[in-house]
Amino acid sequence: MTEKNSDYSAKDITVLASMDAIRKRPGMYIGSTGPRGLHHLIYEVVDNSIDEAMAGFCDNIKVIIHKNGKASIVDNGRGIPVDMHPKYKRPALEIIMTKLHSGGKFDKTTYKVSGGLHGVGLAVVNALSTELEIFVKKSGKLYTQKYSRGHIKSELKVIGESSETGTMVTFLPDKEVFAVTEFQFDVLASRLRELAFLNKGLKIQILDERTSESKEFLYEGGLKSFVDFLNKNKNPIHEPIYFEKEKNNVSVEVAMQYNSAYTDSIFSFVNNINTIEGGSHLSGFKTAVTRTINNYSDKNKTSDVRLSSDDVREGLTAVVSVKVPEPQFEGQTKTKLGNSEVKGIVDSIVSEALATFLEENPAIASSIINKAVSAAKAREAARKARELVRRKSLLEGSTLPGKLADCSEKDPTKCELYIVEGDSAGGSAKQARNRAFQAILPLRGKVLNTEKARLNKILKNNEILAIITALGSGIDAEFDISNLRYHKIIIMTDSDVDGSHISILLLTFFFRYLRELIEKGHIYLALPPLYLIKKGKTSMYAQDEDEKERLIKELGKQGMNIQRYKGLGEMNPEQLWETTMDPEKRYLKKVTIEDAIEADKSFSDLMGEDVEQRRKFIQENAMNVVNLDV
Repeated sequence: MTEKNSDYSAKDITVLASMDAIRKRPGMYIGSTGPRGLHHLIYEVVDNSIDEAMAGFCDNIKVIIHKNGKASIVDNGRGIPVDMHPKYKRPALEIIMTKLHSGGKFDKTTYKVSGGLHGVGLAVVNALSTELEIFVKKSGKLYTQKYSRGHIKSELKVIGESSETGTMVTFLPDKEVFAVTEFQFDVLASRLRELAFLNKGLKIQILDERTSESKEFLYEGGLKSFVDFLNKNKNPIHEPIYFEKEKNNVSVEVAMQYNSAYTDSIFSFVNNINTIEGGSHLSGFKTAVTRTINNYSDKNKTSDVRLSSDDVREGLTAVVSVKVPEPQFEGQTKTKLGNSEVKGIVDSIVSEALATFLEENPAIASSIINKAVSAAKAREAARKARELVRRKSLLEGSTLPGKLADCSEKDPTKCELYIVEGDSAGGSAKQARNRAFQAILPLRGKVLNTEKARLNKILKNNEILAIITALGSGIDAEFDISNLRYHKIIIMTDSDVDGSHISILLLTFFFRYLRELIEKGHIYLALPPLYLIKKGKTSMYAQDEDEKERLIKELGKQGMNIQRYKGLGEMNPEQLWETTMDPEKRYLKKVTIEDAIEADKSFSDLMGEDVEQRRKFIQENAMNVVNLDV
């Protein structure tokens, strides 16, 4: 796709602004100063290496987490330019490291496509690091320079010779900026795997020197391998459909595969950036798939049912990756592609390639259309079920389920709904609550595994139906978050295997059918204590084993009584209020989607067809599962 410009030097570096503001407002540049922002530092450096790979000059990237808290990113690209900048009369490397919006990404002859933040990357990492050392192999020499908090600490110097090219950046995050400075191997590995899928033939390694854990990602199959990974436990019904084409300087790469599930999993990327809010490329893809499958069905008279976009997406796993020279992002998180011309390009490429595939593979085409027709019939049944529920509610004169103990407050922003496991805990919770703003919905029957059920079946499950009705926001086509009756929805279950299983079942339902409630921060997990520790007149609660041991050490072991709670029902209302429901003292964990791809795969693995894998996971993680960030 790109013409290889191996003459990458100082003249290709453009400077647009200084970087003085970075340390004052780091959140503007890396999103937050929490764990997400911390890991973003590594991604910014990796993005530079990825840009070299997309330009055709790099095929190996390595990330190392050191024992001393530092991280290193090594690549075998061309090496950052070290010659003198014609305008600033300083080495180009210094300009890139100390000036905001400097880099070779504005000049489209250097990088026709870029995934980084246009020169923000290295300057931001430098500004937010106590120490940063950079090594550049270029023009037969090995260069190095040291920085601290955005300032130059040593002059650029040659320390040896090298027949190779490449860059290594080693940095120590600033504890004055970040609340937590410990990198998480799994978080980084997940993103690096994603980047390897998106850049076929690129080897990405990660090594954690703290634990000696390492992983290597190399996928010659690219997006085909990505779809195989996502569909591992979803019973695919055909081999992945794959195509790649360029039109008007926009490269479009797509892999798609249908499986036996009842929801879709479609992920879109622009220049390796995960566009979680979609955009014009995703719209083009969805439009093309719907129209092409309907056209094939009409032409071959396979069905007289007109299929909707929802129908043809049921059970579809797809990855859409586009490379755009000048991407325009919009949306709250700047992860929605706004380029209108891309919609038509993607639509055209997908329509042509998918139509050809269906014509050449009539058996697969038939199975895809049969699944979509089945989805259409189920959707009609679900519509009738929703109407029946609505009519029944109107006839009974109330839209709320009878077992709901509602609160008196009418402002949803002040209201909380506790979804509680079992009648016993439900009774305690009703007595313990503050009736002004806390509502209680006890679950009396089995919660349906919504991973393996269509919406029409889901709407027949009494427990799920009670939740939908109590929330008031509707579901599927009728979902409207502005009608949500409680802005805090708290899942409160026992801290055992059964309680963990119920939590997973409920989270599966929210993730698959009411995901916006998670994305907008409305879903929480209550964290009841595991232990009550008494000594004399002193009573203290421990959330887990570590806290129990700490409290035992504090109080001394003599004459101590330790009670382990097996369930919420063992607590009297006063204890339940004090430990789990009092806003001043309770522990709640907000459910977030840090990584939608990992979350999608986790729910498929846990709640899909592989029963043995699910049982094994729950047995191994029963005590920890409620602490998972989904």
